[in-house]
Amino acid sequence: MSSLRRCAVKLFDLNRSSMALAAPVRFKTHKRSGAFMPEPPRTPFGMIGVICTVVPGLLIGATISKYIASFLEENDLFVPSDDDDDDD
Repeated sequence: MSSLRRCAVKLFDLNRSSMALAAPVRFKTHKRSGAFMPEPPRTPFGMIGVICTVVPGLLIGATISKYIASFLEENDLFVPSDDDDDDD
C-alpha cells in the first residue's frame, strides 16, 4: 500500500470517527413525537435578584467614576472650566 493511500485511509477513518462523536440534535421546545417539553423551573426571587445586582453595580460604578474624576482633576489632566456652566 502506498504512503499516499495510507494517508487517505487515515483521513477517512478520522472523518468517520468525528462524525460518530458529533452531538445528537436536541430540540429545545418539543420532543421528536411533537409533544411540548416541560416548562423550565422559575427563579423564585427574579425581580429581587435583578435589583440586588443592578443597585450595587450602579453604586460601585459611581464611586469609581468619582475617584477617577478627582484623580484627573488633581493631576490637571482634565479640569472642568467654569465658563461652561454659565447660562447668560
